[in-house]
Amino acid sequence: MRVTTLSTTRRGLTMDGATSFDHFRMSDELWEQMNAVLPIYEDCGKGGRPRANLRGVADAIFYRMRTGCQWKAIPRCLAAGSTAHAYFQEWVGFGVFDDLWQLALEVYDELVGLDWTWQSVDGAMTKAPLGGDATGKNPTDRGKLGTKRSLMTEAAGIPISLIVDGANTHDIKLLQETIEHCLVRWPREHNEFDEHICLDKGYQSASMHTLIESVYHYTAHVRSRAEEKRELKRQRGERPRRWVVERTHSWLNRFRAVLVRWEKKIDNHVAALQLACAYFTFSRAGVFG
Repeated sequence: MRVTTLSTTRRGLTMDGATSFDHFRMSDELWEQMNAVLPIYEDCGKGGRPRANLRGVADAIFYRMRTGCQWKAIPRCLAAGSTAHAYFQEWVGFGVFDDLWQLALEVYDELVGLDWTWQSVDGAMTKAPLGGDATGKNPTDRGKLGTKRSLMTEAAGIPISLIVDGANTHDIKLLQETIEHCLVRWPREHNEFDEHICLDKGYQSASMHTLIESVYHYTAHVRSRAEEKRELKRQRGERPRRWVVERTHSWLNRFRAVLVRWEKKIDNHVAALQLACAYFTFSRAGVFG
């Protein structure tokens, strides 16, 4: 007699009673960090409808960000989609996800240490079928609407700055704003580190060199992949520097809600990116075990 071990996909239950979407729940360690930056909700003491379970709401938001599903498709055992969306909008307004990312950077710096010696900046474009704020015609996707994120990482690829604009915005126009955002998030003296910044050929211009070397006191390294490989062959023992930002873009795309932007509001899309940045920063810091 053959015994099936397949899960019941309609109800989302496995044979041992566990849900088939447990993999997309927020871990206990991440919830502990997020709970530290959530607003304090006080009990009014006047009765009425009880407040939703915040852990379930956080799980629902995390599930939606990882899977990219619609809010109404969130499993009800986590939270109602409308409830999760309402709390998400409220937490976006409070800056919860930005605070979580900042906390992740502080934890990483304490446990591992942020390496400011080598930094990298690169842009990545994603589809935005519904349009909305900070979208534009993607020149690499037959003019369809898209969004560009300009990402800055430190030497190990930890995201330290993020700016979002339309897909038709040139990388050079976003560079200064990306650097400024990094300095606001992590203020430091110009002479505190001997800082290098790695860029691809898309950033090559005289004004860019003046900006990053004279204004921000970086040592600029603008090379194509082929040039970088040739230089590394001449300098044995060295390793590529710029690829880490491309790897971080790939990390962020594991959040399906980030891979394709469905939010019309730019603040909601940025919040999803901030949650992804926080998650992978905590992960690289070893917080999740």
